[in-house]
Amino acid sequence: MSTKPIPQAIMEQLIIDQQNEIDAYEIYTRVAARCKDPENKKVLEHIAKDELAHYKMLKLHTKKEMSFRRHKVVFFLFVTTIFGLTFGLKLLEKGEEQAVNLDYVGLDDYIPGIKQVIEQEERHEHELLGMINEERLAYLGSIVLGLNDALVELTGTLAGLSFAFQNTRIIALSGLITGIAASFSMAASEYLSTKAENGENALTSSIYTGIAYIITVILLILPYLLFDHYLVCLAVTLTTSVVIIFLFNYYISVAKDYKFSKRFFEMAGISLGVAAFSFGIGVLVKLIFGVEL
Repeated sequence: MSTKPIPQAIMEQLIIDQQNEIDAYEIYTRVAARCKDPENKKVLEHIAKDELAHYKMLKLHTKKEMSFRRHKVVFFLFVTTIFGLTFGLKLLEKGEEQAVNLDYVGLDDYIPGIKQVIEQEERHEHELLGMINEERLAYLGSIVLGLNDALVELTGTLAGLSFAFQNTRIIALSGLITGIAASFSMAASEYLSTKAENGENALTSSIYTGIAYIITVILLILPYLLFDHYLVCLAVTLTTSVVIIFLFNYYISVAKDYKFSKRFFEMAGISLGVAAFSFGIGVLVKLIFGVEL
């Protein structure tokens, strides 16, 4: 039990933390029940047990019985299903890690054993790192290759074509032909490259690369099919490019613990830089050759 009376402000925070613990217990328990990998299932069940122990420890001090929040559980079950086990659970752990850093540290005088809670929460992160064996993460390099190449190549191509042609339908058609051809070329290159390195899953790697490329192509060309003015289309396409880069880098920063800001600005800078350069080439082509469509 506590050695000092717990101030009201701290008690309110403990109640919030207790709620988070029972939510996490329910999430880990349900994800574990759906997990097919026996090793991952074992780790998840162990973490769920720790979360329940944390909940019970906090309950001794708050004197409150709580139920899990259904909307939070449903949300994280959805995230783990759509975006993968590792991403969903690391996203959950990041929230708990912030709670540890902001709420638990310095409470030893009020709650004996709080250091054990901190150590367990830190161990969860390390255990989750060892769980990264999902196919989508195993082929993350192939996805990065397709995504990055499509962003750089197609944003540049569309920027150049936009000023050279100034006709949204022709730009869309030209970009689509270029993008589809490039996606097959990139997928084939990935297959041959992986095969040359004695990769066992060269075909799967090439498929991930090609799919990532084609999806990016569709998203970047879509504005030219929806709007009439080529500059509006180009602006929307460049914005879409930045959004794709943001979302993808956020995903891998959570799943793989990469530094988000450095990778985001590097990738965005390259894509937008190539687009600006290509737009300039389009201007020169139009001025020199006098192309009018």
